[in-house]
Amino acid sequence: MCAVLEVSRSGYYKWCREKDNENSYQKRRQVLLSRISWHFFDNKCRYGSPKITMLLRKEGWEVSERTVGILMRENNMRSCVSKKFKVTTTDSNHTSPIAPNLLNQNFKTTAPNKVWVTDITYISCRAPCR
Repeated sequence: MCAVLEVSRSGYYKWCREKDNENSYQKRRQVLLSRISWHFFDNKCRYGSPKITMLLRKEGWEVSERTVGILMRENNMRSCVSKKFKVTTTDSNHTSPIAPNLLNQNFKTTAPNKVWVTDITYISCRAPCR
């Protein structure tokens, strides 16, 4: 087979040995990726490469923000920053007709499911990140 592929016998056996052993660069990259993933998911997919880089440096890693960003991009980890929830109330200054107050603060009923009251102004409707 070595003659057909024009490869020396020693070259083939060297390739077999190296194939099984990852080099130190690949090992470091795998461990770094596992730490990045841990920080990313631990912080609810909100941290991007700058904050994750800062956390890794606190752990003792010597890593650049660019490297962290590349690893995150390669593994489809994108930060999802949610804005602070701001309450939006109804604008009372309009010309549209206002629904009549049929209940008039009388909450006593004769049977269940006769009166329903709700206010959906304060329900946050944002989709969760991943």
